[in-house]
Amino acid sequence: MLEKKKITLVPSYGPEMRGGTANCTVILKDGEIYSPVVAHPDILIALNLPSLERFEASVKTKGMIFYNATFASPQKKRKDVSYFGVPANDLANEAGSVKAANVTLLGALIEETHLVKEETLMEKVLPKVFSNKKAALLELNKTALQKGRDYQKNKTAV
Repeated sequence: MLEKKKITLVPSYGPEMRGGTANCTVILKDGEIYSPVVAHPDILIALNLPSLERFEASVKTKGMIFYNATFASPQKKRKDVSYFGVPANDLANEAGSVKAANVTLLGALIEETHLVKEETLMEKVLPKVFSNKKAALLELNKTALQKGRDYQKNKTAV
């Protein structure tokens, strides 16, 4: 929104929160969004192998799949998408906490796609998200985001 784009977010947190494959759909567009429903996403971010296995088939042809390579090197079932393995947990641990694994994957995604500007994330979004009671987590998450970006700069799709 800070870059004047339209965005929707539809989380799905049912009983999956207790160990299954929870998911969230995000749409980011320059133009109007007419429906928040996404059957076939352009991009998938999978934090674990069960999520990758569950949602891999839904990604559009020529789409991108970013996955947490700390856990496994999955069987890449599709030839019509690009896979980006990022050791998210390892990078997050290097940043200071495994809880920032999602942010390392976001960093890799941003580096690969340039969907939003780095400055927007680092100077506006993260400080807003990690303010007040969460202010102590700001530098950790900035470091995690940068580690994901740096990792992706040196990798290519397979």
